[in-house]
Amino acid sequence: VQLQASGGGLVQAGGSLRLSCAASGRTFSSYAVGWFRQVPGKEREFVMSISRSGSSTNYADSVKGRFTISRDNAKNTVYLQMNSLKPEDTAVYYCAAGLLFGTTKSVGYEYWGQGTEVTVSS
Repeated sequence: VQLQASGGGLVQAGGSLRLSCAASGRTFSSYAVGWFRQVPGKEREFVMSISRSGSSTNYADSVKGRFTISRDNAKNTVYLQMNSLKPEDTAVYYCAAGLLFGTTKSVGYEYWGQGTEVTVSS
């Protein structure tokens, strides 16, 4: 599975962005997908994940009530809708695919996209 994240950019605090994670391969629906983010000098941080069917999601407390995740298996795409953005959301965002849903650890994901940068100005 090859993943490509897109949709990042510069936004003011309180604004919104929608990230997309487009996958190649016919087995995309066999994978759970997670979003992580990373700032320089810090470890990669779990943001949200979604199960293979899209019926279950998991999220970090820091994004609760502000971010939502969804997927369209027909389009091989997962979306991360980010609302009420804060400066502390500034990071490079990565999508990743793994066989098991529920893990918040990066080691639980086998395939990674290249990352898309999100900058939130105050």
